[in-house]
Amino acid sequence: MAGEWTALSFADAPMEIIDGDRGTNYPKQSDFDKRGHCLFLNAGNVTTTGFNFSDCAFITEEKDAALRKGKLKRHDVILTTRGTVGNVAYFDESVHFKNIRINSGMVIMRPVPSDLLPRFLYLFLQSNNFQNQVARFLTGSAQPQLPIRDINRLEIPRPPIPEQRAIAHILGTLDDKIELNRQMNETLEAMARAIFKSWFVDFDPVRAKVEGRKPFGMDAETAALFPDSFEDSELGKIPRGWRVVPLPEVIEVNPTRALRKSVEAPYLDMANMPTRGHSPDKVVDRAFGSGMRFVNGDTLVARITPCLENGKTAFVDFLDDGQVGWGSTEYIVLHPKAPLPDEFAYCLARSTEFRDFAIQSMTGSSGRQRVPAESLHHFRIVTVPKPVVELFGRLITPLFAHSSTASKESRTLAALRDTLLPKLISGEIRVKDAEKFAEAHV
Repeated sequence: MAGEWTALSFADAPMEIIDGDRGTNYPKQSDFDKRGHCLFLNAGNVTTTGFNFSDCAFITEEKDAALRKGKLKRHDVILTTRGTVGNVAYFDESVHFKNIRINSGMVIMRPVPSDLLPRFLYLFLQSNNFQNQVARFLTGSAQPQLPIRDINRLEIPRPPIPEQRAIAHILGTLDDKIELNRQMNETLEAMARAIFKSWFVDFDPVRAKVEGRKPFGMDAETAALFPDSFEDSELGKIPRGWRVVPLPEVIEVNPTRALRKSVEAPYLDMANMPTRGHSPDKVVDRAFGSGMRFVNGDTLVARITPCLENGKTAFVDFLDDGQVGWGSTEYIVLHPKAPLPDEFAYCLARSTEFRDFAIQSMTGSSGRQRVPAESLHHFRIVTVPKPVVELFGRLITPLFAHSSTASKESRTLAALRDTLLPKLISGEIRVKDAEKFAEAHV
């Protein structure tokens, strides 16, 4: 620890540690609704990378008013204390929900800003220093827990406020850039998926021509690529001249990829499979043992519960040319056949129609259900004429390429942050040295 820094127990640190209501006051099923008045955090909402709101539960306004504890205020820090213990999130202005309460498997940490900056606390809770302390106090095996009495025994360094502020600024600047990249990528992906849905699910250009309207956002040459009438099919009305075929006729399912045993290769584990956005936050090198193999241009879909329902899906664009990566045996690998662009399979895998079919195809005992890859042979897809899919590719491939560049930058920034974090938090390197280090590597 740095010379002038003090170390305090959490019990003595200038902050409150607040848990949620328990016992008879805990929300019952009837207290939940879909109106979105107050978000009630569940275990999946606080992850290793902060908040994840892909699966949300809300309590009624009446229940929110009746609860005594556990309501978040801006700049609170949330720590999970049961199950996946040690995950951390920061309730700053970037979180669009205003009313949030915690469940009984987490606590709120509310520091006194004049003595302990909230963002410095958040950064410390992400450090190995803190996580190693947590590991020593865990109880339970099937369901690990960290009781508040043991949280109070943990220790936190307390640099002077100016140094806390500088540390938070350096690391926060990296986090802010990563967040900006994430938001931009979500926008780019939303654009690509909107075009996919409009052209290949809702058939908007064809519908417009049937109704005597000019297809929105299209010039005459582009609009001419789409028919001006529908015909009946097993999927209902589809554009005239288009066909309905089984998925494997246009998209390969689990194509063969060569990778020898014990060869070190990029590895994507299930924990880092994205639930939103196409690119994982972290990919590591690991000797190949047993798992699904993939190359750039493949789409990965988690086939096991609850990962499928949570939306774990990735588009592979993070490998070097000619490189083969690998991951969980619980992935299904999809790759479009020409002339479909590679990104087509990813847009399809994110579509409601595909996901609903996959979820309904799951087999196995409760809690261990998975999608048999063979079931996708029964999924029907509308084939599209070559000029249309080639145009689709010319539109969306640059969007994914731009997003890929931003994702690679974010992974570099995250590695830099992870390198600086323990050194700054411990005082091993000081702020001026860290600033020089960051300038040299960004």
